Formats: sequence, structure tokens, C-alpha cells
Amino acid sequence: MDKARIAVLVSGGGTNLQALIDAQGRGEIPSGEIVLVISNKADAFALERAAKAGIPAVTVTKKASGGTQEGFEQALLAILKENRIDLIILAGFLAILSADFTRAYNDRIINVHPSLIPSFCGKGFYGLKVHEAALEYGVKVTGATVHLVNEIPDGGRILLQKAVDILPDDTAETLQKRVMEQAEWILLPQAAEKVCADLQK
Repeated sequence: MDKARIAVLVSGGGTNLQALIDAQGRGEIPSGEIVLVISNKADAFALERAAKAGIPAVTVTKKASGGTQEGFEQALLAILKENRIDLIILAGFLAILSADFTRAYNDRIINVHPSLIPSFCGKGFYGLKVHEAALEYGVKVTGATVHLVNEIPDGGRILLQKAVDILPDDTAETLQKRVMEQAEWILLPQAAEKVCADLQK
């Protein structure tokens, strides 16, 4: 059976993309294959990671798409359609997608969020801000969540979660690194395989 075709959407350094590429290399995503990387920032280091792995990559910016959300999403959809994409993985993709876009790929967009949803999630919670909030609140356990994407930021159905202990001397930076290593980079390939396998049923 043909593998599900995966596009990974990125905005920055691409550490989660790298985790997916590495997992694919180890044979952990047998039901799918990363065939495309799309960045909404031309200088994203993730594009270099894609090039090194031999994965085609394109940049789609709002500015180049007429400066509107609608134009940006139309351009994205056209590229996804052209590449016959089955599953979209948001890996540090910082653009919010509209209801029209998420409906076009209903139950076929996944995102990893660096907390245990419903804690520290939703509008404005991304990157280090999530870890700063967890430390400020004083929780003893945090983690990561992979969820389906709908029009509500971090509001889609949860697929996988993994807890990570917060240590007494943690900073937002040390916590971010540990959550990536112990949760995000493990869960994202697992969730990708789970959805790809389901698409083939």
C-alpha cells in the first residue's frame, strides 16, 4: 500500500522537523513519508534541515501571497494539493490557520504543543512563553501534547500526551529543552504514524 504523504509546516529552527526526519530514518513512521517541507519564513533554519535530508522545501509568505490570510492559505492549499498531501504536521509553525483551511484537511493536521493541554495553551501560548507560564504557576509536572488541529488554537482532539517533571532549578530554557527531548520528539513521530496508519484503513 502507498505510504501517506506528509507535509511538515515550519517557521523556525526545525528541531521537531529534525526529530521527524530522524524517526523516519529509523523506520518509525512506516505508514507515511515526509515528502514536503513548507516554511512561512524564508530564513528558517528548518529549510536547511530539509535540504540536508533531501526533502523538497518551499517558502510561502503572507507578504508574497498578497498580504492577506486568505491569499496565504490559498497558496498553501494549492501547494498541498499539487503534492497530493495526506497529512499536515505543524512543527513550530507560528501562523494560525483559519476554520476554512482546517476544514479542508479535517482530522489530517496535527500539532505538538509543549504543555499538557488544557494547561498553558491557546492564544498567545507558544515557545518559551509556555514554559515561563508553567514555572511561574509552580506546577511540578509539565509535558507535551500532540493534538488534531481545528480553528481553535490548541483546541483539537488530543492524540497523545507525555508528562515531564519540572526540576527545582529549571529555567524556561532548560525546561523547554527537556520537554522537547523527553516528550515532543518522541510523541510527534508516534502520532504521525498513528494518523498515517488510520488513513490507510
